[in-house]
Amino acid sequence: MSPRSSAGFVLVSAAALTATLATPALAAAPSAAHTPAQLTQAIASHESHALHGLAQPGKVNATVSSTNWSGYAATGSTGAYTSVTSSWTQPSVSCSSATTYSSFWVGLDGYSNSALEQTGTEADCIGGRATYGAWWEVLPASESAYSGVTVKGGDKFTATVTYSGSRFTMTLVDSTEGWTKTTTHAGSSGFKNASAEVIAEAPEVGGSVAGLANFGTVNFTGAKANGSNLDTYSPNEIVMTKSSSSAVRAQPGSISGGSFADVWKAS
Repeated sequence: MSPRSSAGFVLVSAAALTATLATPALAAAPSAAHTPAQLTQAIASHESHALHGLAQPGKVNATVSSTNWSGYAATGSTGAYTSVTSSWTQPSVSCSSATTYSSFWVGLDGYSNSALEQTGTEADCIGGRATYGAWWEVLPASESAYSGVTVKGGDKFTATVTYSGSRFTMTLVDSTEGWTKTTTHAGSSGFKNASAEVIAEAPEVGGSVAGLANFGTVNFTGAKANGSNLDTYSPNEIVMTKSSSSAVRAQPGSISGGSFADVWKAS
């Protein structure tokens, strides 16, 4: 082979190499562990959102602590609340190998009794993979996942629970993805409609309070009960703490005009 033909071979090979490196088809695909999953009923059926470890249960217009709720609860007598609503942006979670959970919801009852009618979303880390979903729940049954929907970090949600004509209606709207889910139910046995909540939570999973996924900050806006800003009812501020100590897991900021930020502190 002549020097000229040899040089030509080198030039062609270099061009081919450049084209190969630039071909998108050969770019590394994201692994499944880095692609968010969607909540399934198999996962949801092990979750529940009842209040745990409430300290100072009799206090009114006060700061109290719980081992799994963080947010605000307006309390009153039986029949005091017939609607609750709020909006938020779905948090994103960055996951390590630990399995942790977080939920964001509105509900009636549940603060001072065992009834609870609610709907919301979650951002979990399961097997090192972010998992997002939407659900409703009426205690004592476990969570029910909404089927046929996609939930992503950054989606804009509005959740509403109302009571009218002996039925509860739970509505969740994802204005980013463009879907709405509505469920009607007779409610929990012995419901009282004595409280209205807007909550960030470490849910109960398999009978125990789960580790709290690092959701960063979730901003609740338009939080209302009976059509009025939640703060007009002088609600209790609920700080989530560890069961074995007073270490804070999540904490709400002050509420004003129906808006507050809830901040993750520890799992």
